[in-house]
Amino acid sequence: MTTEREILTWEMFGVASRELAQMIADDGYDPDMILSIARGGLLIGGALGYAMGVKNTYTMNVEFYTGVDERLEVPQILPPAPDFVDLHDARILIADDVADTGRTLESVQAFCAGKVAEVRTAVLYEKSHSLIQCEYVWRKTDLWINFPWSDQPPVIDRDHVVLDA
Repeated sequence: MTTEREILTWEMFGVASRELAQMIADDGYDPDMILSIARGGLLIGGALGYAMGVKNTYTMNVEFYTGVDERLEVPQILPPAPDFVDLHDARILIADDVADTGRTLESVQAFCAGKVAEVRTAVLYEKSHSLIQCEYVWRKTDLWINFPWSDQPPVIDRDHVVLDA
């Protein structure tokens, strides 16, 4: 694996999220709701919601990556999953930070299938080997990406936390 990285700064994130929102608007897509894939898609979904005036936002937790270029065998949708009752006419925009393998986006699209009218995807980055070709992509890269929200180690080491009994 190469050590060269794609670096996204907080300032670049502001530009990227606004440009991505403009791309979606210019395409004429007006989602009824934004579904952010946690954790990486939380900030993108929120930024798109503000930029596009969409207040109806949901979060879906999907575990796949366990480290740098390390992942589970298949993505796991974690509870609670959104309940799409009475949303059969809704247009949903799925937001995530990156379409790397595309398997996370594929699992979320499959979850939404048949429950809503239309689903489109928006990501900051898409890799050439992704199974999913997103409708809205800010930048394409095949490098590992350092995002500003995950570039530093956690302030709490959850593997070594000792809780008082």
